[in-house]
Amino acid sequence: MDARRDHGAPQLFEAAAHLLLTMAWRPELKVEQIPAPQKIAPHAVAITADISSADTELGSARLVLLHDPAGSPSWDGDFRCVSFSRAEVEPEMVSDPLLTEVGWSWLLEALERNQAEFRAPSGSVTAVSSKFFGGIADDPARAEVEVRASWTPVISVPEDVVAHLLAWSELLCLSAGLPPLPEGVVPIAPRRTGAWQR
Repeated sequence: MDARRDHGAPQLFEAAAHLLLTMAWRPELKVEQIPAPQKIAPHAVAITADISSADTELGSARLVLLHDPAGSPSWDGDFRCVSFSRAEVEPEMVSDPLLTEVGWSWLLEALERNQAEFRAPSGSVTAVSSKFFGGIADDPARAEVEVRASWTPVISVPEDVVAHLLAWSELLCLSAGLPPLPEGVVPIAPRRTGAWQR
């Protein structure tokens, strides 16, 4: 359901969802609304993002903003952000034992940098490598990092959601090897090797 037409939703959620759906994203992110899960919370809105640069696909992601006016003890609040992101990385990075730790720090540091107040973060970071055999043995090896995360955004006024959206955007770009950009700076083609390191 389009959150903008959910007239039963509280005004705070309606306004926050509208800001999410009209957000101006970095050019490397192609963002579209998708159907939101119906059974997790009374109100929800969801988007998907494809991450690319110089016509090269770098990854993809989803973000769901949930709202339960009654609150949820497990959330420690009445809003919840749920994110999944996947990005290709250099194959040698998957063997680095620090990759998962650094992957989780991408989210927490992005939230802090954007002054996004939050509680109860949880999630996982998975590094996956694939080598191909048989009829597809000539395909190059692939390596990916997946970040699954959820956190409770503190949203007192609708505009509070923007800091969380900026942090999510930063998470996606860091995981795909795109550096964070100051506001107003035009992006240039990134160097991906080692870009995940702090």
